[in-house]
Amino acid sequence: MASNPYRKLQDKHVLVIGGSSGIGAGVTEAALASGAHVTISSSSQTKIDATVTRLAAAYPDRAVRGFAVDLSKPSVEADVNSLFQAAQAAQGTIDHVVYTAADSLALGSLDTVTVEGIHKASHMRMVAPILMAKVAARYLPKSNLSSLTLTSGVVAEKPARGWSVISYFAGGLKALARALAVDLAPVRVNVVQPGYVETGLWDPMNPEEKAGMLKSVEAFPTGKIGKVEDVAEAYLWFLKDSNATGSVAGTDAGQLLV
Repeated sequence: MASNPYRKLQDKHVLVIGGSSGIGAGVTEAALASGAHVTISSSSQTKIDATVTRLAAAYPDRAVRGFAVDLSKPSVEADVNSLFQAAQAAQGTIDHVVYTAADSLALGSLDTVTVEGIHKASHMRMVAPILMAKVAARYLPKSNLSSLTLTSGVVAEKPARGWSVISYFAGGLKALARALAVDLAPVRVNVVQPGYVETGLWDPMNPEEKAGMLKSVEAFPTGKIGKVEDVAEAYLWFLKDSNATGSVAGTDAGQLLV
């Protein structure tokens, strides 16, 4: 029987870097629900174990594995290579890579920006993604059926006061995806650009700032903050659409329209 052309993730192997929580965990579950086998990574083995246990019980006919890797260290290239080796040894050829890893948002007014703060913010948003792509090129099959998907943010298009540093890196990730789509071709490279999504990434914000953020969402066309299970669909588009590369998927409640 011919394979179903709409079951494009059936038995594929997806590596989600940052897959133990937030958007990454949503992408992991969405990929499993679409028939894929998934390997996740994050810096927390405890979070990985909890996510793997939960999803293995929910999708018993799918394989889900997890490996801890700390991307914040200077040894990031070697550490990522070890992750790819472990993922491939555990579940075979890696067909797709999704990068959602992030650290706490480095927010603050321009007059508080320091060299140290810029360097810290740049590691997970510039250094790690570039070196991860370098490593991914060694493992992904040279085909447009393989993909690498990065994560940026709506602040690349519509920055707010106090977001200069993060907006700079968000814009850079979009440019990086387009450049990598050329460098890694025929492997496809794209970037998802979420708006406000209800995840733990906002926990470092003080309560007043978070309340103000949630209030501002009411003015957006949908009037609702994004849900992880909805935003995950943008990543599935890039995993499945072998004609999409160098593209940006916005999922932002219509924030750019107001």
